[in-house]
Amino acid sequence: MLAPSDRWQFWIDRGGTFTDIVARRPDGSLVAHKLLSENPQQYRDAAVAGIRQLLGLQQGALITPGQVESVRMGTTVATNALLERKGEPVVLVTTRGFRDALRIAYQNRPRLFDRRIVLPELLYSRVIEAQERVGANGAVLRPLDAEALRRDLQDAFDAGLRAAAIVFMHGWREPEHELAAARIAREVGFTQVSTSHETSPLMKFVSRGDTTVVDAYLSPILRRYVDQVAAEMPGVRLLFMQSSGGLTEAHAFHGKDAILSGPAGGIVGMARTAEQAGHAKVISFDMGGTSTDVSHYAGEFERVFDTQVTGVRVRAPMLHIHTVAAGGSSILHFDGARLRVGPDSAGANPGPASYRRGGPLTITDANVMLGRIRPEHFPSVFGPRGDAPLDADGVRERFTELAARIARDTGQPQTPEDVAEGYLAVAVQAMAGAIKRISLARGYDVAPYTLQCFGGAGAQHACSVADALGMERVFIHRFAGVLSAYGMGLAEQTAMQQRSVEAPLHDDLLPRLHALRDTLAAQARQELQAQGVDAPSIRLRVSVLLRYAGSDSALPVALADAGAMRAEFERIYLQRYAHHMPERGLVVEALSVEAAGGGAPLHHEALQTEVTGVMPPHARLPVFIGGRWQDTVLVRRPECQPGQHVDGPALLADAHTTVFVAPAWRARITAAGHVELHRQATQTRACDDDTAVNPVRLELFNNQFMHIAEQMGVQLQNTAVSVNIKERLDFSCALFDAQGQLIANAPHVPVHLGSMGESIQTVIRENRATMRPGDVFMLNDPYHGGTHLPDVTVVTPVFDAAGREVLFYVGSRGHHADIGGITPGSMPPFSCSILEEGVVIDNFKLVDAGRLREAEVLALLSGGRWPARNPQQNLADLKAQIAANQTGAYELRKLVADYGLNVVRAYMQHVQDNAEAAVRRVIGALHDGAFSLELDSGARICVSIRVNRERREAVIDFTGTSPQQPDNFNAPKAVTVAAVLYVFRCLVDDDIPLNAGCLKPLQLIVPEGSMLAPRPPAAVVAGNVEVSMCVTNALFGALGVQAASQCTMNNFTFGNAQHQYYETIAGGSGAGGVFDAQGQQTGGFDGASVVQTHMTNSRLTDPEVLEWRYPVRMESFAIRAGSGGAGRWRGGDGGVRCIRFLEPMTAGILSNGRRVPAFGMAGGAPGAMGLNQIERADGRIEPLPACASVEMQPGDVFVIQTPGGGGYG
Repeated sequence: MLAPSDRWQFWIDRGGTFTDIVARRPDGSLVAHKLLSENPQQYRDAAVAGIRQLLGLQQGALITPGQVESVRMGTTVATNALLERKGEPVVLVTTRGFRDALRIAYQNRPRLFDRRIVLPELLYSRVIEAQERVGANGAVLRPLDAEALRRDLQDAFDAGLRAAAIVFMHGWREPEHELAAARIAREVGFTQVSTSHETSPLMKFVSRGDTTVVDAYLSPILRRYVDQVAAEMPGVRLLFMQSSGGLTEAHAFHGKDAILSGPAGGIVGMARTAEQAGHAKVISFDMGGTSTDVSHYAGEFERVFDTQVTGVRVRAPMLHIHTVAAGGSSILHFDGARLRVGPDSAGANPGPASYRRGGPLTITDANVMLGRIRPEHFPSVFGPRGDAPLDADGVRERFTELAARIARDTGQPQTPEDVAEGYLAVAVQAMAGAIKRISLARGYDVAPYTLQCFGGAGAQHACSVADALGMERVFIHRFAGVLSAYGMGLAEQTAMQQRSVEAPLHDDLLPRLHALRDTLAAQARQELQAQGVDAPSIRLRVSVLLRYAGSDSALPVALADAGAMRAEFERIYLQRYAHHMPERGLVVEALSVEAAGGGAPLHHEALQTEVTGVMPPHARLPVFIGGRWQDTVLVRRPECQPGQHVDGPALLADAHTTVFVAPAWRARITAAGHVELHRQATQTRACDDDTAVNPVRLELFNNQFMHIAEQMGVQLQNTAVSVNIKERLDFSCALFDAQGQLIANAPHVPVHLGSMGESIQTVIRENRATMRPGDVFMLNDPYHGGTHLPDVTVVTPVFDAAGREVLFYVGSRGHHADIGGITPGSMPPFSCSILEEGVVIDNFKLVDAGRLREAEVLALLSGGRWPARNPQQNLADLKAQIAANQTGAYELRKLVADYGLNVVRAYMQHVQDNAEAAVRRVIGALHDGAFSLELDSGARICVSIRVNRERREAVIDFTGTSPQQPDNFNAPKAVTVAAVLYVFRCLVDDDIPLNAGCLKPLQLIVPEGSMLAPRPPAAVVAGNVEVSMCVTNALFGALGVQAASQCTMNNFTFGNAQHQYYETIAGGSGAGGVFDAQGQQTGGFDGASVVQTHMTNSRLTDPEVLEWRYPVRMESFAIRAGSGGAGRWRGGDGGVRCIRFLEPMTAGILSNGRRVPAFGMAGGAPGAMGLNQIERADGRIEPLPACASVEMQPGDVFVIQTPGGGGYG
């Protein structure tokens, strides 16, 4: 019990489905209350309605400070406005040349295989380009033209806009221009003005800009909501939860801090209650109606400073919460072969089928079907009058219909119960996967942790999720059903201040850090004192964000001397990434100060005397568990006493949740009234050696194989040294069966798709007789399954326990920073032979029976005419690839131990068959076609597609393609295979696994000696980047479904002795048609502007970071309006990128589409051609060809206009 007070307190979590309230009565006792968030027939706002109900007030009666001391609330109002794009219309005020910078952002597309690229909707509706510019060093290059800005702002105001977001280049460092612009906006009459230096005073133009726009977009919505609530309770103290886990006064609650307002309360509640109950290390598992949030806690809150929410980058402190779209209201789907859960949700309205509003089947309904949720122990708030129980009969009827449909489509008999249990297994797997991402993937072993479960839906699944992770303890607080609301009452008020530093870590930097700390601490203290927090109770926490020089992965450490900070950084880095780099310098990215105080102390819980014995059974009921109905005891929480226990299977019914106690688990009530579950028996998986295809298992294995490939990718990304692998994500990991057939591929860059298979086949062919356990092989040879030389593939055979038979292979491919050749980076624009591009590795034994052949590897990389420039870095990346493969091998062995070798092998075949069937369905809707695509060099790619619609097979014939080229525009056959696989995966338009099955219905004919299957020693470096784009576009052309996207990646490099830089620049995507299953056109879509397409999805460096690290200035990066091809559906526009050089450097461009435009289709016009030129400092214009290398002098501007996409129809 809490200390008594003479007034009530209300702690509220307004969620997407339910609003939870924990009220503290004047006598200190607590009461919980739950109501639907949206119930417009009954009330306007759930939080206010709930307070009135608990106080016994009439609807419309005012809530007074005489009754209520304070209301603490977390709300999804901001999140919902962001999701539904219903914020305040905003005008963006930015530096001239950057009007499109937030729209283009980092140029990557959100979904790899969507032909129709849908980018997040912009939050601003108008842009003003201010005449002003500040350099990276803080120098004013162009003063602000205040009068012109005033005129533009007045026009925007007259058009009805009232919110402004002001984002200037390097505004985080020199805010004077932003302050002047804000002053003018307020004078004009804007009521919401957000400036980037106040909203997020950190380097990175795009994420700081997005955060500022979000703040301007959401703050007025929040203010209206706050005012609406405050009007119902005048004078009552109103506090809101921020995404960072601290409360703030209503008037100081900003849009950028409101996005995780609700979930943050749950994390605070979880941490405080777990510590009080003696659980030092916990994984939180908050399963709500629409999604599940998981987080990691081991003594302190983990925060992230950069995150994406609904496609919008937000750079503000937030608790580190990973969300997966599997909640109680997640919709259940069947696609003809597999059972799928989510990601869509039925929400609160109409809600699950059992809610009696005509909703679809959901996870909640599956639990009702299986008897785990009992209508008689669930609030009766349904039906037209809001007093009916859950509809169990309707649920059984719907599951019976679904089971019949699944049996019809798969030829396998199904019971409604098996189907419902299958869906739960799929959902549990998704939730366990989310926990692995925030724990195992970051170096934490979860086995000794406690799973703390809360949220209305979590208690039904806690045992299953713990079993999936090997965890043996689950903690369920007595307020678990409303823990997010309870957390509001335990939270402190906080204020956080941050500043970018961007300076090397040395002891002589400490005075500057201390001065900055003092300034920020004073601001944070002042903010809290202004909110009524007593000065003596305020505590400060100072942290410094450190990263290795040249890297982007920053980690927080406590402010101390330079040596201590480095030691702490390396300890955390080593734990997370399994290696560290003592020789590399550290950079202080930013300093942050958090002030906290004003929280209610957590009182000792009232402990009751424990009794021994079993909880009194209330009833015995059948519950469907493990494929059969089992006699299950139902106990009611109010009838039980502390100290009593119940062994599973059991249902423990409480007012706000039902705990499902699985077999082999025991639930016990603690002296404080909480429930703790312990696994009683060692976990043994029921061995079902049925190898026939089953729709539940098909989805589970599909996800398992993909998850293993993704885990390998996480391991590789964490342990690699190269920026290309670690931050640009230029790598791929895959699993193969014993014959070397691809089973699952986790791609980040599509050109790696399916092209590793040939590398595996080479290893099998060359080493079959001599291969031993502990051997690892590597190769990069484009003539044996490689793509280009910097992409090095590492292959590990996975043997059986006896070491006699190879069961599987795992492979990882990563783009190394340099592998030798005539230019640094191994991407020479003018190579004529493969030997000029770097060291060729063909089937080299990297590890011999467990011994890393380090000396031999270094000798190989250091040999030849143009050796690798940094063999030690190559070796470090190779070690990371070996470690990634070990992860894959370990997980595959675990899978065999769990399910048996026969079952795993059978499902490796079934997932291939599933992918094959999906591709065959698509082929049934295709028509014969042919296309010839010309490159700027005059070379041609010719392809004809001959479709056998009866057999659902296709021949893809590249006969007629130009012979191999004397330059480097040659694509190894593996690249052509990757392009074909990519195109057909796009046509499937569903999340099918990428495996060898996709290629089985396709016969490829690629003439030997052509530019798509060159003979050694032809140069191939442009094949990977340029020819691959042309092959993809030619295939879409032959199919007639889509106009060309830009037929180039626009590879731009610059450098001198000190600096080297490489980027690929996006252009327009092609417009296309939409077709039904019979191949009839039903519609079309426009192309997207300035976005990465087809075979690449690499990211761009932020403009502020680019200017900070390199002696260049970004003059502009804009959409090239009108460059997309005309048609019924327009092609996407290309871009214009202008970079001014401040030092002498050599710049190179490797591109295409400067002479031949991206073609239109079905009557659509081609897009505009690209253009390369230099604007010399003296005013001369120098046109450049598609491929060029030039000397740049200070003041010269390199201009790249990227091609537009073709129009369609």
